Amino acid sequence: MQNSSIKAVFFDVDGTLVSFKTHQVPKSTQEAIKQLQEKGIKVIVSTGRSINSLDHIKYLNFDGFITFNGGYCVTDKNEILFKKAIAAEDIQAVLNYKGEIPLSFSFMSEKAISIHNVSPDVESMYAQLNLPVPNLMDVNNVDIHSILQTNIFIGPEEEEAFMRNVMPNSIATRWTPLFADVNPLGQSKQVGIDIFCKHFNIPIESTLAFGDGGNDITMLKHVGIGVAMGNANPEVKNIADYITEEVDSHGIENALKYFKIIS
Repeated sequence: MQNSSIKAVFFDVDGTLVSFKTHQVPKSTQEAIKQLQEKGIKVIVSTGRSINSLDHIKYLNFDGFITFNGGYCVTDKNEILFKKAIAAEDIQAVLNYKGEIPLSFSFMSEKAISIHNVSPDVESMYAQLNLPVPNLMDVNNVDIHSILQTNIFIGPEEEEAFMRNVMPNSIATRWTPLFADVNPLGQSKQVGIDIFCKHFNIPIESTLAFGDGGNDITMLKHVGIGVAMGNANPEVKNIADYITEEVDSHGIENALKYFKIIS
């Protein structure tokens, strides 16, 4: 018996769709997505990545992309459904920041990503994601009104004070101790899911989502069925409706079979 109630499935990218070990989408996941599409179920990416850093998965023919943790939502036809920038005063405060040690941060706009102060930790993070280190930032030539997301390379213990003192109009989430994703206050993957549910006229109870990091928590709590990967952070597993296997152990395929969405 197939589960016919699910009409849309949302996928985080790093550690969910894409393996940190192989930097590939497992064959079992590719086949599972194909089965979803054959059943008319919408398949939508939901990531903290930029829309411009998803070329390695676009061959899977997704119906839409929630990027920048909900800050930029675009359909497969390049129709922009939503776009929201970080408060300009928060971006200016980052540029003005003078801490005890140099701050590393990246700014992401609709078209480009640039980075300030590339440390060894920053280089290792981009290597883990199999991405090139972005171009160095000209801090004197930043359009402070165009930044949709920033990565601030600070530890979890520094995050609260930094956000309160430097970026009070923004919110931080993270999937790694190395940095925080920073987006406009009130922004999250949950917002992006609501935008696509409205666009496709799909009730929220007919949705399922997969994730593994802290920036997936609002998404997994909001959808009809929230699935944590076996490699997910403990706080993600704690709020999930179901915990599947790791990305490299057919986690997505297994969960979709468990809920009888595919065979």
